[in-house]
Amino acid sequence: MNVPEYAIEIIGLNKTYSSSKKRPAIEALKAVDLKIPLGSFFALLGPNGAGKSTLINILAGLVNKTSGTVKIWGFDLEMEMRSARRAIGVVPQELNIDPFFTPREVLELQAGLYGVPKASRITGKILETVGLMDKADDYARSLSGGMRRRLLVGKAMVHSPPILVLDEPSAGVDVDLRRQLWQHVKEMSKNGTTVLLTTHYLEEAEALCDTVGIINQGSLVACEPTLELLTRLDTKELIITLDDELDVIPQKLKLFNVELKDKRKLIFTYPPSDSLAGEILEALSLCKLKIKDISSKEIELEDIFVNLTRQ
Repeated sequence: MNVPEYAIEIIGLNKTYSSSKKRPAIEALKAVDLKIPLGSFFALLGPNGAGKSTLINILAGLVNKTSGTVKIWGFDLEMEMRSARRAIGVVPQELNIDPFFTPREVLELQAGLYGVPKASRITGKILETVGLMDKADDYARSLSGGMRRRLLVGKAMVHSPPILVLDEPSAGVDVDLRRQLWQHVKEMSKNGTTVLLTTHYLEEAEALCDTVGIINQGSLVACEPTLELLTRLDTKELIITLDDELDVIPQKLKLFNVELKDKRKLIFTYPPSDSLAGEILEALSLCKLKIKDISSKEIELEDIFVNLTRQ
C-alpha cells in the first residue's frame, strides 16, 4: 500500500440534507477543510448536531456528500471507493451486533466480508486486544454493553486498516473498561495507526489526542495541536478560601481581576504569563485576611470548547 501525504484529506466538504414536508433543508457541513497527518491521534469535537456524525458517516460511506473532495489514505472516496473503504475501520455509536453470533464468529464473518484470507486472519489476537478472549465462544447477546462496544472495536480491526475511526467508543463503558480500551488504542497509535476519535468526554480527548478539531454548526472552527489550542485562552484562576466571611472586596484587592463567591471564596483571574500569585498573596496579607485554603485552575480543553461553540 502506497503511503500518502495525509491519512485523511478533506477539501471543501459540504453536505445538505434535502427538505421534506416536515422540515426545511439542513446544511450539515459547510466547506470543511481537514487534513489529518499519518499516525495522528486526532479528536473531532463538537456539540450535538454540529455535524460530527455526518462527517464520520461520509468517511464510512454511509452518507453521500453534496460536494467537495474526500481522500482516505490517498484514495478518492468516490473514484476509488473500494480501496478507500479498505483503508478505514469505523466503530459506530450504535451497538450493531448480531446477538446469535459469538465474538469469534462476528470477527471471522467481518474478516470474510473484507476478503481477508483465513491464513491471514488475526481473530485470536484481536480478541485478546479487546479483552474478550474469555468470552470468545459466548453468544453476543450475553455480553455486557461495555463488552459489546469493545467487540465493535474488534470488528473495525479485522482487516488491519491504517486508519481507525472511533465514534463515541467509551459511551456506556465503565471506568475500568475505558482504561483498558484506551490502553489498547494508544498502543495501536504508537504502532502507526491513525486514530480519529469523537467523544463527549473532553478530558479523554485532552489526555489522549495530539491534535484537536472542533466543529460547530457544520463549520470547522478550530484545528490545532492540542497544546497550542490550550494556549488560546491565556487565563489562570487562583482560588483563595478565607477563614472569615467578607461582605465586600477590600480596595487593595480590587487592583486585580477578582470575584467574591460565597463570602469566603476569592477567585483571581489572570494570564499565567503574568505570574501574579505572589502579588496577590502579599495584598491578602496587607488586608489582614487569613487564608484557609489555596488552589489554582489551569485552562482545560473544556474551557476552549465552550468558548468556541457558545454562539
